[in-house]
Amino acid sequence: MEKERQVLVVFPHPDDEAFGVSGTIASHVNMGTPVTYACLTLGQMGRNMGNPPFANRETLPAIREQELDNAARAMGINDLRKLGFRDKTIEFEDENRLTNLMSSLITELNPSLIITFYPGYSVHPDHEATGAAVVRAVEKMPETSRPKLHCVAFSRNCVEELGEPDIVYNISAVADIKLDAIRAHRSQTELMLANMADKLKAKDPQTMAWLHNERFWTYPF
Repeated sequence: MEKERQVLVVFPHPDDEAFGVSGTIASHVNMGTPVTYACLTLGQMGRNMGNPPFANRETLPAIREQELDNAARAMGINDLRKLGFRDKTIEFEDENRLTNLMSSLITELNPSLIITFYPGYSVHPDHEATGAAVVRAVEKMPETSRPKLHCVAFSRNCVEELGEPDIVYNISAVADIKLDAIRAHRSQTELMLANMADKLKAKDPQTMAWLHNERFWTYPF
């Protein structure tokens, strides 16, 4: 992993960052790279309410916002942007508005690397719309000044259609930080982590591979 000038991470939901890129984020932070995380929503429409439930539809937004703050703190992110969109509505937002918002972030921060979802290969409509907005914003830039764009993909057909990931980071050195970031999103992850506890303790190879490796595809402009 090379040192970047500035990293911009753009995802639509609290916890999107934790599962797939929190080790990468922590690694960049440890190298002294400024990292900005722009999170479009507070996950207000999430279905998980904790296990046992400790949230309800009315309290969930505030709880998930606090969880997002906690995760950012665990990863060492000092610049967390909450962009104020409503969960499960990103696909219905005006495309020009989203593109211009991404362009303004890029202009302000001048990142050398942007991390987001790969449009068409990230399953959730909010994921797809967010990644597509980032791609449109970067496409508007002159080729010589475009940042690198590393995309997360996890649809069933992603490897079949995109090929193997272009980049696989082994983040085992910061795996504890990754787990802390996942735990921070307690309302969404508590049951999953409970189910994984024995596998983590036994260092199950498949579970450890999931924990220690973060995969990215570069976007082919």
